Amino acid sequence: MADLEFIREKNAITSYAHDGKLLAEITFPETSPGEYTIDHTFVDSSLRGQGIASQLVSLAVDAIQMQGGTVLATCPYAVKWLSEHKTKEPNQ
Repeated sequence: MADLEFIREKNAITSYAHDGKLLAEITFPETSPGEYTIDHTFVDSSLRGQGIASQLVSLAVDAIQMQGGTVLATCPYAVKWLSEHKTKEPNQ
């Protein structure tokens, strides 16, 4: 697995290459008070198949729960991940 440095923000987690190229990203805006919807997950094609998308969703879920929020998802990958990991039921 690639050893990425993640930048954590209130509603996103990203990782960039040294040249500034986006390598990985997940966004989870607050769609209603206390509810955060994972709506986008991206992993650069050079890093796919290494578990990075799963790591991003896990980090996002942790960040949302640390803010006391409810986790929802519209991103197809996140919806599947949440159902497989038996966390809060995703909103499809």
